Amino acid sequence: MSQGDLIVEKLGPVLSLTLNRPESLNAFSPEMILGLKDALTNAQNDEDIQVIVLSGAGRSFSAGGDVKTMGQADSVQVYDHIGKLNELILLMKETEKPIIAAVHGFAAGAGFNLALACDLIVAAEGSKFALSFSQVGLISDGGGSYLLPRLIGPHLAKQFFFTAEPVPAERLYQLGVINYLVPLEKLQEETTKFALKLAHGPGKAFGKQKKLIDQSFTSTLEDILEQERLIQTLMVQTADHTEGITAFKEKRKPAFKGK
Repeated sequence: MSQGDLIVEKLGPVLSLTLNRPESLNAFSPEMILGLKDALTNAQNDEDIQVIVLSGAGRSFSAGGDVKTMGQADSVQVYDHIGKLNELILLMKETEKPIIAAVHGFAAGAGFNLALACDLIVAAEGSKFALSFSQVGLISDGGGSYLLPRLIGPHLAKQFFFTAEPVPAERLYQLGVINYLVPLEKLQEETTKFALKLAHGPGKAFGKQKKLIDQSFTSTLEDILEQERLIQTLMVQTADHTEGITAFKEKRKPAFKGK
């Protein structure tokens, strides 16, 4: 476990990453972004880790960019900072393991986009999401301009970006942005239960399926069909496929190993 702006904890097959700047509602810092990148790189190379959970310490998930330091950086520093954030978002998409965001309190600005970059979102009832960039005369960074329209369509995405109004988790759940909505006091318990369920699934298949779904938005049907054909050829050679077939024949629950 490493402390500081990010708490990294390995809980069996689940890697827990906790944003740890509660005094600033977990606003991003260079150390936090670098820590997330390092943790994801290590997780990708660790066969024991099957699922990653991203959450926030204290009262909220993340306020995104640190408003207290805005206006102090020049254009070159902003360009460099967003470059590092972009590397993190791309790494999240490239990591062939499910990433679950567990959101409570507020997810604002790039904090909202960080949750969108995860593969699944579990949110606490009463939590709120806000694309607050326009309130400080900025546009989205962290991939929101790409991620959100693909989930809810361009008109609604523009409304959320233009107005910067907090959006209740309940509405995003209805729109399909949030996968599970749970009571605040059960957020950690339910997220862990869900993560462990996925962790005991066919990990390699999950990783490849994640990439195919993400690629589908910028690919043709022909491209995806061919990718499915090639990847399935590899999947039928995995230990998990053999175990799945054996378990089916033996009428028992499969014991997948993520291999």
